[in-house]
Amino acid sequence: MAIYKNTTELSKVYKGASELSAVYFGVDKIFPIITDYLVEYLVIAGGAGGASRKGVGGGGAGGYLTDSLTLSVLTSYSITIGGGGVGGNSNVGDYGGTNGNNTVFSSITSIGGGAGGFGGGGTGGSGGGGGRGISGAGGIGTSGQGNSGGSGGSGLGGGGGGGAGGVGSNGGSTDGGAGGIGLFSSINGTSIGRGGGGGGSGEDGTGLGGTASSGGGAGADVSGGFGGAGTNGTPNAGGGGGGGAYQNPPGVNGGTGGSGVVILRILTSRYSGTTTGSPTVTTDGTDTILTYTGSGTYTA
Repeated sequence: MAIYKNTTELSKVYKGASELSAVYFGVDKIFPIITDYLVEYLVIAGGAGGASRKGVGGGGAGGYLTDSLTLSVLTSYSITIGGGGVGGNSNVGDYGGTNGNNTVFSSITSIGGGAGGFGGGGTGGSGGGGGRGISGAGGIGTSGQGNSGGSGGSGLGGGGGGGAGGVGSNGGSTDGGAGGIGLFSSINGTSIGRGGGGGGSGEDGTGLGGTASSGGGAGADVSGGFGGAGTNGTPNAGGGGGGGAYQNPPGVNGGTGGSGVVILRILTSRYSGTTTGSPTVTTDGTDTILTYTGSGTYTA
């Protein structure tokens, strides 16, 4: 058996005049040796919690990152899923929400969403919406991961949280601003929207809570003197929680942000089958898809 190598193409192995596609020593494949391959990924962080009081901001969506990464064979890659931020609670005077938590795949870090604000919105993957009045500027999103939140209105409308696909709307004189739109991905074979911002809350009596889409939560309004809680973001979609609203009695929460997710799409012929954390495993055509809703690892 002769082995030939040149500088213009990959090595080839021949037995006599016949080119061989693979060579084994016992049961071990010794030619060709392939040390790396590409995986397509979607990494979304946890969305932020919405604030709680009439005219407050919705939570920003978690950072949204999608691309491909080269993996090395026999190397273990860690995955950490970020939880959603907690909504504010008007009963204890802690009106603002909290930021979402980061999601990490290998060296790729998606930033948690920025909190919905009673004053200014928080900075994050996408920024949180600001509360009513002149101090209620929308929070800033992270470049390449999300967008900024909307500002609070001059009246009693809170700003919508930023989304992966667009900025949150500003609050109006009575209505809460809509959350920023999310983005759609078909990485798992079905087009699904994720990463929407939470809607801001409205003013009592005539106001409306801001709407949300793609996993974000809607904002509440006050009707007949009674408040409503903000809607939670959808789990594993990274959306921001909606702003809560209250007049009487207090004790209404802002919506909780949706948790993050990591989705990997791998050519089935290269899929190792070695994982921890119990990801959901599906197939689409010639590819295997791993969906991590909890932390774990993948060994290439």
